[in-house]
Amino acid sequence: MEKPFSTLTNAIRLMDCFSKDEPYLGVREAARLTDISTSTVGRVFASLKELGLLVQDMETQKYSLAGKVLAWAEVYTATLDVRRIALPYIYDLQRFTGETISLYILEGKDRVCVERLESEQNIRMVARVGRYLPLHAGSAGKLFLAYMTDEERQEVLDTEEREAFTPLTITDPDELLAECERIVAQGYALSHGEWTPDASGVAAPIFNQRGVMVSAITISGPTARFTEDKVDKFSQTCIRMGMQISRLLGYNPSQNKKGVQSGRLR
Repeated sequence: MEKPFSTLTNAIRLMDCFSKDEPYLGVREAARLTDISTSTVGRVFASLKELGLLVQDMETQKYSLAGKVLAWAEVYTATLDVRRIALPYIYDLQRFTGETISLYILEGKDRVCVERLESEQNIRMVARVGRYLPLHAGSAGKLFLAYMTDEERQEVLDTEEREAFTPLTITDPDELLAECERIVAQGYALSHGEWTPDASGVAAPIFNQRGVMVSAITISGPTARFTEDKVDKFSQTCIRMGMQISRLLGYNPSQNKKGVQSGRLR
């Protein structure tokens, strides 16, 4: 008989297999993705279905996420003051730039997208809401890394496995530290093809009343559209929007002259 903890772990691992690209999964597919036996997957899926977390297509026998998951997502996002406050500015930023706008928070040693508004242009970048991403690649990730305390940053650099997603991904710790210094000095982070080939992004920080960075707002799109002039315009606009949101969260720049640091939403 499986221990409760093992069953819960298996359930979470199996739920994590569902994605925007793979919204429907059969028992054998899920078993292959997780290396969990098909008999165990079948039992767990049946239990999750009974609990209202999964639904099953009677024709294909495949499973997909049920409405209760969306209800949980709404509870989670309702606790994010920064998301609620930032939403009008995200719409403004999208109208002004015409590019995809995303909002990230820090969870553990990863960043997670909690809001996004896609570009209406034919060629665009899509940041999937709820997806966890590393900190060493991409403008938002590097921004969080830059505004961490020295101790937090070193812990990430010591423990994070830095995968080279493209030839432009920065994996060397010394290069990342130098990049962090540049980011803090200029007030924004820039990425060209570090996370996805031919994709660029600009990210600016959002601070709370204690001067702790709690979120990153980003503008992303194809690198071909991120010319030097556009990057300059996008970065300054992103910084300005981030500061406006920060003020609504109680941030006062005059009271935080000694600098700011990153933080996690609680």
